[in-house]
Amino acid sequence: MNTIYALWLRQVKKYFRSKSRIIGSLGQPVLFLVAFGFGFGPIYQKAGGGNYIDFLAPGIILMSVLMTAMFSGIDIIWDRQFGFLKETLAAPVSRMEIVLGKTLGAATVALFQGVIVFILSMLIGFRPQSVLAIIPAFGFSFLVAILFSSLGTAIASLLEDMQGFQLIMNFLVMPIIFLSGAYFPLDGLPRGMEIVTRLNPLSYGVDGLRGALSGVYAYNPRLDFIVLAAVATILLLVGSYLFSKIQI
Repeated sequence: MNTIYALWLRQVKKYFRSKSRIIGSLGQPVLFLVAFGFGFGPIYQKAGGGNYIDFLAPGIILMSVLMTAMFSGIDIIWDRQFGFLKETLAAPVSRMEIVLGKTLGAATVALFQGVIVFILSMLIGFRPQSVLAIIPAFGFSFLVAILFSSLGTAIASLLEDMQGFQLIMNFLVMPIIFLSGAYFPLDGLPRGMEIVTRLNPLSYGVDGLRGALSGVYAYNPRLDFIVLAAVATILLLVGSYLFSKIQI
């Protein structure tokens, strides 16, 4: 338990020490929120969809959570190249504890990043349905953070260079986001795209967060929670297994 806490604390401290990292990671979410929100807002409203920023903001919040969570996996490659990981693996603790500490730390950082984007979206004009809606919203956001932190850990455990990790992340991140309903409604999609969006775990995170904040769900909120929790658990186990196979 002390190992999990120590690794969690290390991840969080590293994040808060890097002011440029915090500010830099906000650039893309804010750009998308402003450009899409005000650019497509009038069209969305004329089509009878209502306030597009209210629809868009939950997707942008989870985009920030996802990107921060997945790219946290690069810390494993960094530690591997500079020797810190060797010291960690030599400690008399299970590798499962190491993965849990790193994953929880990355998820906490990703969740904090999402909170910042949530505050910025409110300054732009987004309004949740109630203050109490923030509680389930945190729950869905944290599950998404755990899920994609685990995925980042699993991928990083298979790689040894940062360039390869970044290429894979760039290849995965945008399709996952665009095919999740973050930017457009999931109603009336072609059959093929509908199947893809239902296989995308982020779709359930976006729907859960949007439903919690606005009260409108595309799926059942219980289904959203069950899918996210199940996929997060599976990826955490997969990430732990792949991490246990790392050779130093």
